[in-house]
Amino acid sequence: MTRILFALALLALALPVVAHDTWVQTNVAVVRTGDAVHIDLMLGNHGNDHRDFKLASKLSADAIQSFAVTGPDGKAYDLKPGLVDLGYAPKEGYYSAKFVPGVPGLYVAAQTIDKVMNHGKPVRAVRSAKSYFVASDSLDKVPAVSPGFDKPLGHPIELVPQTNPVTPMGPGKPIAVRLVFGGKPLAGVKVSFIPRGVTLKEGTDAEYERVTDADGKASHTPKTGNYYLVVAHHPRDEKGDGYESAHYTATLCVLVPEKCPCCAD
Repeated sequence: MTRILFALALLALALPVVAHDTWVQTNVAVVRTGDAVHIDLMLGNHGNDHRDFKLASKLSADAIQSFAVTGPDGKAYDLKPGLVDLGYAPKEGYYSAKFVPGVPGLYVAAQTIDKVMNHGKPVRAVRSAKSYFVASDSLDKVPAVSPGFDKPLGHPIELVPQTNPVTPMGPGKPIAVRLVFGGKPLAGVKVSFIPRGVTLKEGTDAEYERVTDADGKASHTPKTGNYYLVVAHHPRDEKGDGYESAHYTATLCVLVPEKCPCCAD
């Protein structure tokens, strides 16, 4: 089984890649109910061999097909009308939106793209980017249980948390995910867990990268607080109307605190 998984990962790496990935990050992981959280939409160059956390250009406004927050009650809030462009030039900076959670619980901010792009050849780029945060009535008494983190949003490809990415979360607590493609677990795919400020080694970085098992699962345990960007690529020899191949990408940004927000002293 292990040989099969690694063979699948090598096959994926041999297919053409789309070099730029989107990700969503928030300025806080826990916010007081009724206070604002700022949600940023970034574009990075994680498809290259460096796999870092650096910005690389910016999406065009028409490429942002969906960008929304889903609350604990399942209600979705469109972020696109309130997006602010924080760059001077068309390819600089990033977009940001302010959101005020009205009820306590777990929220997920998500952005999707399904668009044919041309980087030498027409490629269908399908992307899913997610980040979670919790609204609490009291920051001194953050609930230890915030259900809903393991519920897929139904994206064509998606990283679904298997452990709560917000509460409890901190150094020594694993970031565990399941990679889902077409509603089913996807095995044999490399998953990168990228700390902000770290550039992963070329090829495979044994410290920060894993290959999904037969259930599509992979995990990494952070040693310190930081932003961690979880990235999975799934290029396919798939042809369709106007494109010669397809590249599916899923990202999940987790803000790991130095101290668990719901744990006792």
